[in-house]
Amino acid sequence: MALVISDMSKYVIAVFMAIFTFESFMAFRGRDEEKKEGIYTRQVICMFLVHFVSFAAICLETSDLSYIIFYGFQQILLFATIAIYRVMYKDVSKLLLNNMCMLLSIGFVILTRLDYDKALKQFRIVAISLVICIAIPYLLKKFRFLDRFAWVYAIIGVLALGIVLFLGSLTHGSKISYTIAGYTFQPSEFVKIVFVFFVAAMLARSKSFGQIVITSCVAAAHVIILVASKDLGSALIFFVVYVVMVFTATHNYFYLILGTLGGCGACVVAYKLFTHVQVRVQAWQDPWSYIDGKGYQITQSLFAIGTGGWFGMGLYQGDPTSIPYVEADFIFSAIAEEMGVIFSICLVLICLSSFIAFMYIAMRLKNEFYRNVAVGLAVTYIFQIFLTIGGGTKFIPLTGVTLPLVSYGGSSVLTTIIMFCIIQGLYCIKAQEGGHHAKIKEDD
Repeated sequence: MALVISDMSKYVIAVFMAIFTFESFMAFRGRDEEKKEGIYTRQVICMFLVHFVSFAAICLETSDLSYIIFYGFQQILLFATIAIYRVMYKDVSKLLLNNMCMLLSIGFVILTRLDYDKALKQFRIVAISLVICIAIPYLLKKFRFLDRFAWVYAIIGVLALGIVLFLGSLTHGSKISYTIAGYTFQPSEFVKIVFVFFVAAMLARSKSFGQIVITSCVAAAHVIILVASKDLGSALIFFVVYVVMVFTATHNYFYLILGTLGGCGACVVAYKLFTHVQVRVQAWQDPWSYIDGKGYQITQSLFAIGTGGWFGMGLYQGDPTSIPYVEADFIFSAIAEEMGVIFSICLVLICLSSFIAFMYIAMRLKNEFYRNVAVGLAVTYIFQIFLTIGGGTKFIPLTGVTLPLVSYGGSSVLTTIIMFCIIQGLYCIKAQEGGHHAKIKEDD
């Protein structure tokens, strides 16, 4: 009986995930938030049902009741997050709040299946992050002078990356982190946000050619330090975010073309200079010829995705742990194998709906600095998702970045929660601006 229930769970999970995803896009219809309450309520119900059925399957497969306690703490955390945000911030984006919690719950489920100890550690980091970050929307509304510190952001970013370059520990040939008091930090994750604030502040001041040149030099310093540290995945994210931010702020196609050509040239240079880039490109081009060596990761990832089918093999029915670093770089492959292609597509669509919401908020902000920040964070978020899923599915060469809110990694999950909270703060500011203008019209 337990086997039947466990096998049926994957179909139930796929159905509720599909409903949640459908509602994520239905939320873009119309502007009256009160009329969308039914959509947000159905999302929350689907999220908790996906979470419940997934952990029921885990408990049935493992016969370990300790997972029930862990599940209970997760439920409390997710419910408290939704409730507290709604109480503290009347104008909170319920779509982004629900999407964030759904992605976190998916991460809890798949990490629990892959490595219980890492899932516990991730849960603690998420809980602390949510507590810390809940004040961010309030602080953004309170302090309206963040655009004045452009050079402070630049100095912080360059120094943080420079410390890693000289003092960071070597991980798989790259210097990407350093350890303080037993805790490992990946500064490039946090500098992404600081970098976006720097570029946004500079472009809000002026869009003259001279200003673009100065901003480009500082941006180049960030990228060069990352390249010197051999953190090429982060370097690529910084570069793309900068080019897109400049283009959206200036609407000048010359900068877009110049940035694209420069990026292509930089990729060629990186291929010539770095052996591990050559290895990844070769593994991407023909992984089957190197299946016992440098192509092992990607071939195992493709096997996992291919064997999952539409509804997946079911939790604990596949073999995702055969993929090296599956809990970080290849977590999408593990999800596709055990939870199915339908579930995986829905996951991508939820990420896409979050990006659309980011951009929608950005385009409706009147303050240019805030608008630039929202665009930069939106591009940072979606491009990292593209790199992670694209690398795991052999669409592009591997870059070694994590799937935001889902993959294992304390720095990554904290940074992404900060990004979502910043956008929530900007959404509240947008709502206040709209209410203020509406009141002026009423008075007139």
